[in-house]
Amino acid sequence: MKKLLNVLYVSTQSIYLHQEGDTVVAEKDHKTILRLPIHTLAGIVCFGNVLCSPFLLGLCGEHGVHVSFLSDYGKFLARVEGSVSGNVLLRIAQTNASNTPQKSKDVASSFVIGKLLNSRAVIMRRLRDHGMDNDCQKVAEHFSDAIRRVKLADNINAVRGIEGEAASFYFSVFNKLLVAQESDFSLKSRSRRPPLDPMNALLSFLYTLLAHDCEGALQSVGLDPQIGFLHALRAGRPSLALDLMEEFRAILADRLAISLVNLNQLSIKDFTFTDSGAVLLAEDARKTVLTAWQRKKQDELVHPFINEKIKIGLLPYVQALLLARFLRGDMDAYPPFILR
Repeated sequence: MKKLLNVLYVSTQSIYLHQEGDTVVAEKDHKTILRLPIHTLAGIVCFGNVLCSPFLLGLCGEHGVHVSFLSDYGKFLARVEGSVSGNVLLRIAQTNASNTPQKSKDVASSFVIGKLLNSRAVIMRRLRDHGMDNDCQKVAEHFSDAIRRVKLADNINAVRGIEGEAASFYFSVFNKLLVAQESDFSLKSRSRRPPLDPMNALLSFLYTLLAHDCEGALQSVGLDPQIGFLHALRAGRPSLALDLMEEFRAILADRLAISLVNLNQLSIKDFTFTDSGAVLLAEDARKTVLTAWQRKKQDELVHPFINEKIKIGLLPYVQALLLARFLRGDMDAYPPFILR
């Protein structure tokens, strides 16, 4: 099994990253504060005013370490990577599948079924832990019906419609997952650009981290992150990475966000409210979230399909590998990850 490598998240401003041999060196005010061997890294994510030397970018490209640049508050700006890896025949098969309506719909349906089952698992966990709630029970029942309708859908637009409807139902009971700080972190509606309340800001930040991991996983197995199935193709958009992360939103990002709030590891003081209405994570809060995210990825579980114990951080890689096997014709269908 592939080894889970680290992702270096750099959120301190005015850091300068450069190369010394096969080592990544971080400096601030001409003082070295960190050294990491390049072979221990899967990626580098830079938030805000972080500089990287061209020689370090070249070293990262040679070793398949993806370098992403985001704004202070997690908005994606750019990504630097080395030469394209993987079998060109796999990418041709991926493109052909994306252009074949039936096959594209089947793959998209698998992503959506995985999302619905995992979202339902989060709701059912709330019911087990905190007692019966009629609204949550109705949403869980809706998900069961939505899964049935996805299986019967005859085109991809129908699948997308069911997914969008289910997402609305899910967020309608999202606040019921909170058992602390409800007034400060209640979610009125899902807002993205910009997030308009603290919970939306936290979710958007975590989704950015998840998308980065999914994009890196797809590239590592030779797939093109931009050629997707559920999300329509659009120039510059990593549609397949967005497809893949749908399986993990609820069980990784949403559950972590809820945990950070319920355990009072974040509070309303950790957010900045701008004059424009946007709500943003403060720098220290970003570090808290990044630490929790890295710790979460070290947890282990048994993958239900390959029946092996793996670290949670490897889930995107395993699913990308299974997708590649399906597209090559080695499997009859793509099996989404479903939390047991």
